[in-house]
Amino acid sequence: MKILYVYKDYYPVLGGIENYTRYLAEAMQKRGHEVEALVTSQDRRTRRETLNGVPVLKTARWLNLSSAPLSPRLAWEYWRRLFSRNRPAIVHLQTPYPPGELAWLLGSFLPKFGRKRPATLLTYHSDIIKQKRLLTFYAPFLRLVLRRVDLILPTSPNYIESSPFLRPVRDKCQVVPLGIPLEPFENPPGTAPALLTEIKNKPGPLLLFTGRLRYYKGLQYLLEAMPRINPEARVVVVGVGPQEAALKESAARLNLGERVIFAGEVTDGELPAYYAGADIFVLPACERSEAFGLVQLEAMAAGKPVVSTELGTGTSYANLDGETGLVVPPADPAALASAINTLLDDKELREKMGRRGQERTRAEFGLLKLADRIEEIYIRLSS
Repeated sequence: MKILYVYKDYYPVLGGIENYTRYLAEAMQKRGHEVEALVTSQDRRTRRETLNGVPVLKTARWLNLSSAPLSPRLAWEYWRRLFSRNRPAIVHLQTPYPPGELAWLLGSFLPKFGRKRPATLLTYHSDIIKQKRLLTFYAPFLRLVLRRVDLILPTSPNYIESSPFLRPVRDKCQVVPLGIPLEPFENPPGTAPALLTEIKNKPGPLLLFTGRLRYYKGLQYLLEAMPRINPEARVVVVGVGPQEAALKESAARLNLGERVIFAGEVTDGELPAYYAGADIFVLPACERSEAFGLVQLEAMAAGKPVVSTELGTGTSYANLDGETGLVVPPADPAALASAINTLLDDKELREKMGRRGQERTRAEFGLLKLADRIEEIYIRLSS
C-alpha cells in the first residue's frame, strides 16, 4: 500500500517526532510498502530527497509561527495527491503541527469525485502547551480534526486521561507507545569517550541526564536537589539547548563545582556509553510538554533505574513507579533528592529495577514492536 507521512520536519532534523516518523517510514519501506514523507524544508526552497530509501518532499517554508513552519506548498502537494491516480491508501499525521493538520482538514471537505479517500490516522504526541495564544485560535480546528480522522494514536493511556482534547474522543483512540532501537543501548561500545573515561576515573556514583536543555525538562530542580544528595554523587548533563547558560549559572550559584559535568552534545555512537557508565538516570521534567520521555526508554534498555516525575503524561507510563524506577512530584527538589538517595543507598534495588526496565523495553518499546503495531493498523484501516 502507499503511505504518506505528514509533519513539519524530517531527518536529519533531530527530535522525538522526527525520529518516530523516520523509524516508521524506513520500517514500512523495508516491508514492501510505497512510502513518502511530506514535510517542510529549512529554507524557502522546495527539494526532493531520498533518505535511507525513503522519498522525502521538503516544501519551501515561508516563516515560523510559534514553532510551526508555514508552507503553502505543503498544503498544495497534499491536496494534489488526493486526486492523483497513485494517491495514498494511508495518511499518517503527526500532532502537534497545526499547518499540516489544517491542510488535511480542508482536504477532507474537498469533493471526492467518486474516489475513495485515504484512511487517516493521527499520532497524538502532545497537547500544545506553551503557545497559548496559538491554542486559543486553533483549539476549535484541532477538535474538528480529531473528530474527522479515522483513528487517533496517543502514545500512552495517561495522556488520554489528562488531555482535554483526547478525553472527548477517547472512543477513537488506540494507544501505540513510542519505540526506540534497543540494540545500541543493550550492547554499548567497549571503548568509552575520552570525557566519560575521565569522569569515571574519579570515585563516586554517577547520575545522568540526557536531552535538549529546555525549560520543561526541569533540570534546574535536579541542580537544586544536588546539595541534599549523597555528596560523593555527581551528575553528567548530556545535551545543549536554550537553558544551558542559565543552568551553568545555577550550578555556580549553588557551589556545585565538579559535582555537575556539562558534557555538551555527544554523537549517537557515543551516547550508549554514557548510559552504561551511569548508576541512575534522572528525568526531572516539570511541564506537560514532556509528553513521553524517550530518553527513559534508552536508560531502561541500558538496564538503568530511572527517577522521573508525575506529569499526567507518558513519563510515568514508560517508567513505572516502584518497578523500573521511582516517580516523584514535579518541581520538587526535596522529593528528587529523596528518591535518588533511596536508589544510591541500595545497589540491589538499583539492579532489580534496571533488570525490570530492560525487560519492559524489550516487551513494549522496541522498533520492531512499534512497526508491527502500526502496520497492523494500516492494513485494517485500508481494507
